[in-house]
Amino acid sequence: MFGKLRVWDTEHNNGVLIYLLLAEHAIEIVADRGLAKRVDAAEWQRIAAAMSAAFKAGQFEAGLEQAVDAVDALLAKHFPLAAGEANPNELPDAPYVR
Repeated sequence: MFGKLRVWDTEHNNGVLIYLLLAEHAIEIVADRGLAKRVDAAEWQRIAAAMSAAFKAGQFEAGLEQAVDAVDALLAKHFPLAAGEANPNELPDAPYVR
């Protein structure tokens, strides 16, 4: 899915895929190499675990929103924009449902 959606195709190799496999109740967060080398696996696991806990409590929207906010914070920390620089937003924001 990461390759099919071209998540790897960003200038700084910092795309992130939050993958929800609903049939198996599984969550996977896949970060491209530019971000993956700056953030350790435990941080990604923490975000996925928090999302899973929210989902188990029936808080689907809040769980996903918190995960997206956490990923956004990591991107801002490791790839800060220069003063006045606009976010290029190289990937679509809409969910892909299949």
